[in-house]
Amino acid sequence: MADSMSRILIETIVRRTLKDLKDSPERSIRNLVDMALSSSEGRFQRSFFSVAETMLKNENSAYYDIIKDTVANVETERILQFGMNLGYNSCTEGAEKIRKKEAAGGFNIPWTISMDVDMKKIMEDPECYDAVLTQGKKLGIYTWMLRVHGLLQEVLPLMRRHTDCAFVLFCEPSDLTPAFLDCMTDVRHLMLAVRYDENAGDVYSQLRKRQFFYSVFFVYREKDAESIVSGDLFYSTEQLHPVFTAVFPDATCPQEARDRVYSAISGFHTEQDFQTLPLDMVQDIRYIDSVISGDDCLVSFDADGRLYSRQEKEKSLNMFEQPLEDILRQAFSKDSEAPGA
Repeated sequence: MADSMSRILIETIVRRTLKDLKDSPERSIRNLVDMALSSSEGRFQRSFFSVAETMLKNENSAYYDIIKDTVANVETERILQFGMNLGYNSCTEGAEKIRKKEAAGGFNIPWTISMDVDMKKIMEDPECYDAVLTQGKKLGIYTWMLRVHGLLQEVLPLMRRHTDCAFVLFCEPSDLTPAFLDCMTDVRHLMLAVRYDENAGDVYSQLRKRQFFYSVFFVYREKDAESIVSGDLFYSTEQLHPVFTAVFPDATCPQEARDRVYSAISGFHTEQDFQTLPLDMVQDIRYIDSVISGDDCLVSFDADGRLYSRQEKEKSLNMFEQPLEDILRQAFSKDSEAPGA
């Protein structure tokens, strides 16, 4: 896929646009969105660029500042490689493959999968995770969200073997040692998602100095919902210059608080006041999946390879023991309700 003529042409246009953005960001962004909208054929592309076109009519949008800051302070090849793998491989070519597979098979396929990566497992059997990613790509899945249990650098060889994927690596500020940052310099199809810590400003400064692509995430409990709904969280995180600020509900957080948070974040998307993009990582992932597929599913595996599920009959499904397609067919049949987050 990385060498397809269509991708090469799009990558050429995007590379030129990234260069133009530094001189005239507003005009370059609008021109790119107009061109993309006129040539978009897939359901997701049309939906995404229609929303983008509407948003960018607001000349006071803070999103222009986000784009200008990102282009000025993130290495161009990182924006290009991660962006192309996410936007083209995953949400264009991958999305088309997903729709065809779903129609033929009668089961839901997610556009992204979240995995807890066990370093002991990956060191004992390096091919086990390669097999899962390879199976996923055959289904159209090119975006992977990884949570590592162990030394972060042990997962870098896996990423280097799958240069056509977009990886989001969730980590703690304490994980981002100079030694690790040196190791990951050549992995440009990766975005770091760093837990928000207002006392770890030096860590985010180092990422910015090295021109890495990074975001922050925040796990909220019921008592934290008000700081999100009021916008206080995003006014704080934007000082660290992350592209995205993603929020996750704690397992104990009640549904009422989750609903309030998602409603607020949806409103923030329209208002565009923050110099970071607010995301509800559960609901926004579901929304993207529903645009691609017509309905949604959320798929995550624990460090032992087991599918996270609320249904007892599905807790035995294991990505190391069964083909990924078989797991999705059993757990996410379009004839039955998919398990929750």
